[in-house]
Order: sequence, then C-alpha cells, then structure tokens
Amino acid sequence: MKKLISLLLSLMLVATLITACGEKKVEEPVTSTEKETKTETETKGEKVKFAIIVKNTGNPYNEKEMEGFVKAIEELGGEVILKAPDQPTAEAQIQMIEELIAQNVAAIAIAANDPDALQPALQKAMDKGIKVLSLDSAVNADSRMVHVNQADPTAIGTSLVAGISEMMGGTGQFAILSATSQATNQNAWIEVMKDDLVNYPDIELVKVAYGDDLRDKSVSETEALLQSYPNLKGIVAPTTVGVAAAGKVLTDKGLKGTVQLTGLGLPSEMAEYIESGVCEWMYLWNPIDVGYLAGYAAAALVDGTITGAEGDKFKAGTLGEKSIITVGDGTEIMLGDPFKFDAGNIGEWKAVY
Repeated sequence: MKKLISLLLSLMLVATLITACGEKKVEEPVTSTEKETKTETETKGEKVKFAIIVKNTGNPYNEKEMEGFVKAIEELGGEVILKAPDQPTAEAQIQMIEELIAQNVAAIAIAANDPDALQPALQKAMDKGIKVLSLDSAVNADSRMVHVNQADPTAIGTSLVAGISEMMGGTGQFAILSATSQATNQNAWIEVMKDDLVNYPDIELVKVAYGDDLRDKSVSETEALLQSYPNLKGIVAPTTVGVAAAGKVLTDKGLKGTVQLTGLGLPSEMAEYIESGVCEWMYLWNPIDVGYLAGYAAAALVDGTITGAEGDKFKAGTLGEKSIITVGDGTEIMLGDPFKFDAGNIGEWKAVY
C-alpha cells in the first residue's frame, strides 16, 4: 500500500513539472534593429538643447538677455542651458564651451569676453555639429556662423558723442568708462566715437578707463577719473554696469551739472539719475529682445532655415522677419536703432526692464 501511494505521488509530481514547463513563456531576443528604433524614439522625444553663455554673473544686462533667450526657446519647445562665469574672462567661457560640447547641445549662443581667444573651443563645437552664434559682444567671424547685433555700431558711437557734446555745451574734456579692454562691442563703439570727434573740435577725450563690467571696479575707475582730471566735464559709459556706477559716484559727490553723464543704461537702474538730473539722457535697446532674437536665430540655424549666409531670412517670433547682412568679415542680424531715454519717458520704461 505504501509503495502504491509513493508511486502515485511520484506520478503527480512529474505531471506537475511537465505542465509547468509547458506554460513557461520563453523571452524572445531583441534584434539590433528593434534596439535602434527604441533609442531613436527616445531621442526624438527629448527636447533640443540650446545654450547661452553670457559675460559674467551679477550683470543685469546679461540677465535680461538670458531672460529673452529663455522666452524664445520655450516658445519653440526647446530646453535652455544658462551659463555665466563668476568673472568676465575668456578662460572661464572656454571651460563652459567644453562642458556644453560634452553635453552635446544643439546650439551655443555666446556674448564673448574676447573675440579671438574663444576660437579653438568654438571651432571644436562647430566641428561636432553644434551651431554657434554670438550676441551683443561678437567673436571673430571664423568662430561663429552669425552674430546678433543690438544696433549699428556707427549709430551708437555717433549718438554718444553727440550727446556728451551737447550736454557739455560743445566744449571741454570727457572720458570713457568702458567694460573690458577685450569687449568687441565696446571697442567698436569707442572707435566710432574717436573717429567722430573730428566733428567736435572743441571737446577732448582724455582717457578710456575699464571697469570690467564689475560695479565696484567701475566705481573706483570713476573716482580715479575725477581725481586725475579735475577739469573733467563729462563721462560716457557705453556699458550698463559702468553708467550706473558713474551715476552713483556723481550723485554721492554732488557733481550734478558739473560733470555730465551719458551712455548705455538699463532704464530701471538709471531712472533715479535721469529723474534727478545727474544724467540728462542715455541710450539703449531692449536687452530682452537681443536674447530673444538670438534664441530664434539659434533655432533657425539648428533646423536649417538659415546657415548664416547673407540674404538668409527667418521669422523671429514677435520681432517679425529678420534678414542676415554682411558686416566686415562676417554676417550679422541687426535688432534695431538705439533708443533715447530721458526725463520725458523714463517713467514708463523703468518698470519694464
């Protein structure tokens, strides 16, 4: 009897094992084609990455440019990577370019701290298929596909000279407080100003000082100008950091009406000096629009709408259609003419940017 029970149990165990083996699902191998298809689908599902590198942190103008760039890329459904070094140096920007190459971004827009030093890194990026453009402060033509310029350098330079001459009554000494000595945009405007002085024989440019777009250094450089040139009648600061720093120094020292001030400034930062009369008027464009235009230009380069060649056209969101023109050795996209801010309109603009 015990043998019979043992035999029956053995038969049942065998039957169970056979049934289990029969129900087991065998996983079929995935072919290489299927794996590639899955990877391509995941890649297509990711947002295209657009990067912007500005001159340095703590720069209000650059912050507004980044704001505009983000707005454009978000409208286009892309992903934005924002980069800003602690100090306005080419070395810091080179490191950031290398990081972005490793991240395999689709495009890099850069406001350069040096026109030439970035060339090897940016050429490396372009060799990897990354679209490169500059904005605000240009790199040389071999280092980018196109440059987004805020305004015609000649219009900016001549407006600044005409402005300081009028404020000074057409006579006297003035100085320029610039950003860094390598800033291509600043240098272009300053060269125009120097050339235009032939039309103003009774005013004299005594010095070009550099505050490196750092507030404290710009304050120190302004104070040094006032000490070194006791007969100074005017300061032109074609940098938003510099003109605000100079406004503060002139205000603190009670030099309203004694030393005139103009330049390129943010309405939100210069309103108090324009309203007080320390600065009768100054110029600028909307830096948000500069970044916004760069964002749409970057996207147009990535999708092949433009290549950076003269005559290329693309739609830049709310800014409308823009065309590429040849300037010097390279090509540029112009935002528009500089705008004059004075006591009559600063109130409506100071809350905008």
